Amino acid sequence: MAVYLLLSTLTGEGRKAIEEYPEKLKDLNKEVEYMGVKIIAQYALLGQYDFVNIVEAPSNEKAAELAIHMSAGGLQSLTLAAIPLDKLIETLKKKPQVF
Repeated sequence: MAVYLLLSTLTGEGRKAIEEYPEKLKDLNKEVEYMGVKIIAQYALLGQYDFVNIVEAPSNEKAAELAIHMSAGGLQSLTLAAIPLDKLIETLKKKPQVF
């Protein structure tokens, strides 16, 4: 499975929902896992973004579905695909064949 970082911010609606029911964050995690996405790590942030989630998803399409699902729940996100360094180095070592 591929790894993705989701940087997210609460919308006004999302902020109100979290203030009234903070456990909603954990409820969202259950929905994410039900979608077939594995949560690796989560952190609340100070600054431009409110949260970072590191997840594993089976495809780009599933990661996009997750981002859309999160936006319906009051979180706007920026989704970034992550490439393990060892895999990147292995790819860079393979020289393309010149015809």
